[in-house]
Amino acid sequence: MAQKATIYKVELSVSDMDRHYYETHKLTVAKHPSETDERLMVRLVAFALNAHEHLEMAKGLSTDDEPDIWQKSLSGQLDVWIALGLPSEKVVRQSSAKAGKVVVYAYGGKTADIWWDKIKNSTTRFDNLQVVNLSEVETDALAKMAGRTMKLQVNIQDGDVMVSVDDSVVYVSPVMWKAAVSG
Repeated sequence: MAQKATIYKVELSVSDMDRHYYETHKLTVAKHPSETDERLMVRLVAFALNAHEHLEMAKGLSTDDEPDIWQKSLSGQLDVWIALGLPSEKVVRQSSAKAGKVVVYAYGGKTADIWWDKIKNSTTRFDNLQVVNLSEVETDALAKMAGRTMKLQVNIQDGDVMVSVDDSVVYVSPVMWKAAVSG
C-alpha cells in the first residue's frame, strides 16, 4: 500500500527588508513520503525568499510537470517557477520556456557543486533563470528545526536569511550561482 503524505501546519512569518515584504502565511504543507526534513525546510525557506500573495506550494515531488512552488498571475499565466534540488538540464529548459522567471534552489554540498559544474554552460541562454546554492551545513541545521506544527519566522536583510523556530535560530547565506537577466 502506498504511503501517504504527512501534513505539516506552518505559520510562516516573513520579514523581507530587501523587498519590503512583511506578511504571515498560514500554510498546510504535504510532505511527500520520499521527502526529507531537509528538503521540506528548504522548500519553506524558498517560499519565504519569494513570498508573494499569489505564491503557492505546487505538487512538486508527486508530479513531473509542476514545480515545488509557483506563482500564477490572475489570468493563469505562470509567473514564477521554483524548483528545489538538482533538476536535469531538460527540466531547466522546459521550465524556462513555461514561466516568466525560474528559480532553482540547489543544495546537497559536493553533489550540488558537481551538478552545477555539469549544467552551468547549458544554462547561459536562459535569461529568466536564477540558480541559488544553499550550503549543506545550513540545510542540515534547518532540517533539525522541522516539526509537524511550526511557527517559522524568516527575516531577510542584505540577502542573508535568519530562520527561527521557537528558540532555535539558523542563519542561511544563499549564494547566487546564476542571476536572471532583467529584461
